[in-house]
Amino acid sequence: MLIDSHCHFDFDVFDESRDALMSRCFEQGVVGFLVPATTYASWIKLEALSESYPSWRVAYGLHPYFLEDALLSQIDFLAEQCEKNQVVAVGEIGLDCWPNAVDMQRQLAFFIRQLQVAKSLNLPVILHARKSYDLVLKCLRDTGFKSGGVVHAFNGSLEQAKRFVGQGFVLGVGGTITYPRAKKAHRVLASLGCCDFILETDSPDMPIHGFQGQANTPLSIPLIAQSVAIIRNESIEQVAAQTYNNLLRVFPKWREDLL
Repeated sequence: MLIDSHCHFDFDVFDESRDALMSRCFEQGVVGFLVPATTYASWIKLEALSESYPSWRVAYGLHPYFLEDALLSQIDFLAEQCEKNQVVAVGEIGLDCWPNAVDMQRQLAFFIRQLQVAKSLNLPVILHARKSYDLVLKCLRDTGFKSGGVVHAFNGSLEQAKRFVGQGFVLGVGGTITYPRAKKAHRVLASLGCCDFILETDSPDMPIHGFQGQANTPLSIPLIAQSVAIIRNESIEQVAAQTYNNLLRVFPKWREDLL
């Protein structure tokens, strides 16, 4: 059973193709989707769509890269939004040190507030941590956050991976590992325990090798699983079973019986 643990199926780019694409995903064995919010405005659309798609699970949060027009007061509604919609996590939240990202002090204020909400609800988080792993780890320690979650699109060192795993997190493995040149990512993945990672696409972003320049979709999950199997010298069936079990462990509100 294959799950896309991080895709933005609510984005406008999928509006004309969403139903047909999901049917193709089911045919390929991709049967569940975790869709994290990015902005306050996206919460309403995501809420409405999730009611129509029982294979979706959702998370609400404010993405660090899109905070330019966000208000800290919007976080006052985050707990209510999460509770009324039975979400599996708070996310996508975190810190982004990419060029042209929002001022870091602003990012920190939003991130810490959202961690506090997740802590109060005993919910895991979906972490965006681009070039900011050590600072994100510090924030987790400083806030006393203990509910774990997933580090989306992890691309750090093995030592950083171990530190996140030690904090109760799994690592999101996506299209990066399909690229032959991604030797560091391959070495880290090969060294991880079978309980330490889950599969994701970040659709419509982060296309896999051979599909550069195209919009990514959850149909990439079987190909990512195949790459993982080769790198770890495992079968695709092992990868599917391990990552599914890891997903249910880190997101206990997923509710397996609904799949």
